[in-house]
Amino acid sequence: MGTRRKRSNRQPELFARSMKPVIAIETNHRLVRLTHELDWTELEEVVEEIRARKLKNGAGRPPHLRALIGAVVFRATRRITYRETEDQIRGLTESEWSPDANTIQDFEELLGEDGMKRLNEYVVTEAVEEKLADPKVLVADTTAQEAVIPYPNEMNLMATFLTAIAAASTRAGGALKAFGAAMATKFAAGKKRLRGFRLFAKEKSKQARMKLTSEMTNVVEEVQRHLARALRAAEPHKQRLVKYAKVAHAKAKQLHDAMTKLLPQIRYWIKTGFVAANKVISIHIPELYSIVRGKAGKKVEFGLHWGISRLRGGFLLARVAANRRELVDARFAVTAVDDHIALFGKAPRGYAYDRAGHSEENVALLKAKGVKHVGLAPRGRIKWSVRGAMKDKLVTERAQVEAGIGTVKHSKYGFTKPAARSASAMAMCGQRAVLGFNPHEPVVSRSDHPPSPNGKPRRIRFRRPNFRASSN
Repeated sequence: MGTRRKRSNRQPELFARSMKPVIAIETNHRLVRLTHELDWTELEEVVEEIRARKLKNGAGRPPHLRALIGAVVFRATRRITYRETEDQIRGLTESEWSPDANTIQDFEELLGEDGMKRLNEYVVTEAVEEKLADPKVLVADTTAQEAVIPYPNEMNLMATFLTAIAAASTRAGGALKAFGAAMATKFAAGKKRLRGFRLFAKEKSKQARMKLTSEMTNVVEEVQRHLARALRAAEPHKQRLVKYAKVAHAKAKQLHDAMTKLLPQIRYWIKTGFVAANKVISIHIPELYSIVRGKAGKKVEFGLHWGISRLRGGFLLARVAANRRELVDARFAVTAVDDHIALFGKAPRGYAYDRAGHSEENVALLKAKGVKHVGLAPRGRIKWSVRGAMKDKLVTERAQVEAGIGTVKHSKYGFTKPAARSASAMAMCGQRAVLGFNPHEPVVSRSDHPPSPNGKPRRIRFRRPNFRASSN
């Protein structure tokens, strides 16, 4: 009688197969080229310097910096979530350790905007050393980084405040829980007025809509007064809060501070019909502001202001504005050169900017800083400071910064409308998008290509993605 094969055992081999995959990747793959071109040891030294500056001490296990830096660079090259990044890395690597989603997120938060900017500056300086970028020619422009927020009208802002404070008060300690229970009727009244405004306001007159807005403002002011008392009562006991209770208490205080600034602005709008200066446009991210762009179909954008500088060769450097007035065109036209001097040690020979940055004072100041060919586009009938072939060269380079900004804003990199819940996280996402844009796949590597007829090594040109560049 023959041996009967068990149904549960259908393995054809005598010995079990290896569970560790062997991945074959083409040598000209973008990630392979990127791995070979970057000096990862020097990158680790840069990150160690950033960590030493931000951490209080070196307690704890030593981090896997090589894997974490690789995860950040990989995530920068495409817009994916932390969970997707974790899965992709585990599928690409054969090492015994790979970072999980929480570890990658914590590492990016540790780096922050300044750390990402430092990594990007390292990549650009490496490109200059490899003759991939030319720091002698610089162009610059400003752009807006839009935030994922609803349109900031008064009713929406006040409704968002009521919803957020009702949720935070349930988990922020005894004093705020009592406040939330006492304000339940006010929260319901706010919902009723919001529903009436959204469903029936279009059919009513302007006076009726303004009356609903005024009634909603009265409700919010009452909630604010009780919230201030609850926060004062909870202040002596906030050290006892742990985990989510501590986060909820901080959120309640942040909401109170934002609404304290917003309520007078809403009252001013109800009284005069004009928007107050420096109006708060987001309860959750009060650092955001409106940026007037004057574009067709989108005159105003809501988010953060950025300055973008482009070296000849296509590499970008980015700088986020600390406030809405820091990087206006008239100032950034000079600030971009100052940043260039700080990074490379000397001013560019040729520099171009659009007409928004032009003035006789700026032209004289840039020449005093060492810029030989100042290509600020003149206003009206004023003559150019440069002419001939140099003028044509700077005009051509100036046009290409628009394409670079448009490409960074493509959904692949996530510069605009990032999944961020704070202004600092938005700034970090912006620098990460620029970091992902810069180290693009070279058409050929220097070692694989024969030298040119004159004996000099051929220049490596980076292949830019064929995206349709949107306007900045």
